[in-house]
Amino acid sequence: MSIWTDKQGRRHVGLMVQGRRVHRILPEGATASDAKQLEADLRKQLTRRPGQYSDPLLVEVMPLYMEHAKHSKWTSVAEIAAQRIAPWLEGFRASQVREVAANIIRDMKSAYAPATINRSLATLKKALTLAWELGMTEVNYGAAVKALPPNNKREVFLTPAQVQHLASHCTESVQAAIWIALYTGARRGEILAMQPEDVSKHTLTIHAQNTKTKRSRVIPIVKPLRPWLKYLPLPYKNFEGLKTGFQRGRKAAGMEHVNFHDLRHSAASLLVASGADLYTVAKILGHSNIQTTTRYAHLQVKQQREAMKRAFG
Repeated sequence: MSIWTDKQGRRHVGLMVQGRRVHRILPEGATASDAKQLEADLRKQLTRRPGQYSDPLLVEVMPLYMEHAKHSKWTSVAEIAAQRIAPWLEGFRASQVREVAANIIRDMKSAYAPATINRSLATLKKALTLAWELGMTEVNYGAAVKALPPNNKREVFLTPAQVQHLASHCTESVQAAIWIALYTGARRGEILAMQPEDVSKHTLTIHAQNTKTKRSRVIPIVKPLRPWLKYLPLPYKNFEGLKTGFQRGRKAAGMEHVNFHDLRHSAASLLVASGADLYTVAKILGHSNIQTTTRYAHLQVKQQREAMKRAFG
């Protein structure tokens, strides 16, 4: 089947031509005619005469990604990640991508976190994969783009008092995002996707299509969270709006070292401090693997050590 509709109602187009498999997801609201037109365009591109475009310039390849990003849930974020590396692509061809990637990493390391660099490298990798799928290159040069090892050892755990201080310097909508993050452990994207209908009398539902793991989860609503849920949906079209408001607030609060994601870590640390086991923390945060949650195990050990000191001196 080359055209189908998934459970969320989004249309898909999938083709296999000359050993190349191409899969595209159309944006929400796309019609059957849109899908058929995309199928025809893809088939035309896939049957392009071999060798016609053997080694295109990278600046000729990146528009493929920009078109692909239009179908992303967070289009503006994807486009920004791609635009960030544009200066390094000038004059280089697809076959030179290994050198280009090395230059990007070398020059960006001092200014950006590994995760940010990796997001930009991923756009280049995807663009080259798309070029290969469409027959523009004889090999998939995207395979040569390797990500930096992520730095997942960041540990900034805020106390409720510190969160209160930070929130007091933010606008009401940013405050709502901050407290929702602390009282649910939800990621920023999950919070931005929340709607009033996701809130019931006792629980808050985070739907699968809005989660990193593509799994729904239901979170009990604690009393201090309830007042902030009236702000849903938050008035931001994308990550950047909330990011800008949060940055202003943390600067005004003298807490520029704090990232929004630290609120999720803080939620986990407070849960562990309250006596929650790691399995429960994993369920609340939506970790697909308990190994991810073990990063908080040392907090549990600290709590146990203090309990033993109280008991045995």
